[in-house]
Amino acid sequence: MASFWDVQRKNKLYSYGLVLAFIPLIAGLGLVASNLFYGGEWIFPVAIVFALAYSLGGYFFGDSVVLAVSGAHPADERQQAYLVNTVEGLALAAGIPKPKLYVIDDPSPNAFATGRDPAHASLAVTSGLLSIMNRTQLEGVLSHEMSHIRNFDTRFMTVVIVLVGLVAILANIISRVFFFGSMRNDGERDRGGGGGILMLFGIVLIILGPILAQLVRLAISRQREFLADASGAQLSRNPDGLASALEKLKGASPMRNANSATAPLFISDPLGGKESKKSLAQSIGNLFSTHPPLEERIKALRQM
Repeated sequence: MASFWDVQRKNKLYSYGLVLAFIPLIAGLGLVASNLFYGGEWIFPVAIVFALAYSLGGYFFGDSVVLAVSGAHPADERQQAYLVNTVEGLALAAGIPKPKLYVIDDPSPNAFATGRDPAHASLAVTSGLLSIMNRTQLEGVLSHEMSHIRNFDTRFMTVVIVLVGLVAILANIISRVFFFGSMRNDGERDRGGGGGILMLFGIVLIILGPILAQLVRLAISRQREFLADASGAQLSRNPDGLASALEKLKGASPMRNANSATAPLFISDPLGGKESKKSLAQSIGNLFSTHPPLEERIKALRQM
């Protein structure tokens, strides 16, 4: 039986390893830009500026947007007294400030945490979650979300989004330059006869680079869910509480205000993704999922 610490260490290392996968993608696109086009050396810094500008906006203001889009309203301290008290206790145990609490009026059971750091964090649960979970299960769900806050997952995923954006912007700029830009002449790029190979390599990267970057981002998102499960189990000291809560989330109906942009934040797919993973098609589909199958998460928790 794996310990909390072993599972967390494994998932952290895997997450960081996946981030390293962006290096060859970005380096390859930079190589193509700088060797095939006049002025190509400027493509990389321009792409970085655009990617950072896009991501910083989300980093500082994304939590407010997500809460508004989800229809969240502040929790009532009297009506949701147990929710408030449980979060206060978990925050104390985790050694972080108590996040702002919100409730979403939606019958589909779900929850998410957002905010750039523990001092600016918010935690939201749906009315459906509050109605079907017993106290142990609710504590398990809240421990999972508190772990996302304590693990700085929002900040980590912001870095990942910057890298994904960088790949997408580089690929977009290079594809435009291919058609409308000024390419270096054969003599400048064919030293050693590698110009044609580099051009072919560039076309492949333009097509596959953004897709691979998104697959890596989704893999990291799934890994951070496993990490939050393990951290949450450690925080509550009751892996079965979260495992039984995840059992209740199987087959949940889609949330009314769910969308693909906010889906990675939730404890389970708010779009109502299928959980069966028996077929080859579903196994391939899981590669494009923001969350691991609930069965895998439940199994991992019950092995702790």
